[in-house]
Amino acid sequence: MNKAKLVEQMARQTKMSKAACKDALEAFIVSVSNALKTGKSVVLTGFGSFDVIKRKSRVGVNPATGKKMQIPAKKVPKFRAGKALRSLVK
Repeated sequence: MNKAKLVEQMARQTKMSKAACKDALEAFIVSVSNALKTGKSVVLTGFGSFDVIKRKSRVGVNPATGKKMQIPAKKVPKFRAGKALRSLVK
């Protein structure tokens, strides 16, 4: 499902306009992104949590040349599904 289909689905379920649903979705994305950028986690009980994790530096292999290379440490966003979502998908 892409963003347009999600907005359509939200509008159908909430009986709100597509424009209002698109604005709400955009606000949600910006809010979660800003929280993660500042190092905070976002927890939606029953749905899941968005966190930032630190990956250590490691040695990888360039698939084109086969040479070993150092991959630097970095922070990446991570989503963990909540118990209710996991049992729904099961």
